[in-house]
Amino acid sequence: MAGLVGVGLVLSAYFANQQDWLDAKRWQFPAANLAGSLLILVSLWDAWNLPSVVIEVAWLAISLWGLIRRTRQP
Repeated sequence: MAGLVGVGLVLSAYFANQQDWLDAKRWQFPAANLAGSLLILVSLWDAWNLPSVVIEVAWLAISLWGLIRRTRQP
């Protein structure tokens, strides 16, 4: 269930961005991606899949970097 919620968060953020409802420069976009990737990683704990773990860790790192970058901007 956690993985499905995570996928929902990631896809919702991406869809909202494509619809111009959520600007990728706002903190909510990387935050949704970060939360989504964490939930997907939780689901992979029981159903191990190395390629999926690699992509989710990368997605998590990029989202975390985006959040950090936004806190440093005025």
